[in-house]
Amino acid sequence: MYAYIKGELAEINSDHIVIETGGIGYQIYIPGQTFSYLPPIGEQLKVYTYLYLREDAMILYGFLTKDDLELFKLLISVSGIGPKGGLAILSTLNADELRFAVLSGDAKSIARSPGVGGKTAQRVILELKDKMSLEEAFEKKTEHVNSVQSSGSSSVKNDAVMALTALGYSSTESLKAVSAVEITEDMDVEALLRAALKHMSLF
Repeated sequence: MYAYIKGELAEINSDHIVIETGGIGYQIYIPGQTFSYLPPIGEQLKVYTYLYLREDAMILYGFLTKDDLELFKLLISVSGIGPKGGLAILSTLNADELRFAVLSGDAKSIARSPGVGGKTAQRVILELKDKMSLEEAFEKKTEHVNSVQSSGSSSVKNDAVMALTALGYSSTESLKAVSAVEITEDMDVEALLRAALKHMSLF
């Protein structure tokens, strides 16, 4: 019904905001991490929305990017995860962290979300893993997508991730480190591994 709502940020509350446009104030629930990216009250704001209908209520959930909105839709497609659960997960993990957690089977990171236990986290991984890909995670993480990436590049990434996990790093840490490296066509696994380890030492 609503693709997005754009208007003046009228209120910032503990779990939702109010955007006023056309003389109407829309109450929109947002992930906890989103609050740190909000402009001052009175400024213009565009929020991508999802309308959840219940017998007794119509609830709007909002996100600053289409990517976050699509991940929210994926989360609530998981059995046992409703809108509140989806919002809780995206309040704990940002879009990149969630993708890496799902792809690496990192249930512990997902289970840190309020109201999400270990079994539910495992269900999220089980039901969403086939709907995501390592390449998509890398592409979303970087600000630009190289449309001519070769399958060899993908293989180099995968080998580097496996090498890091063999060194004792978690799958999520390994995925993040490799994704932070700008990979060139002539880069081999050893070079990528060195660059990823250098990046990890900076944090």
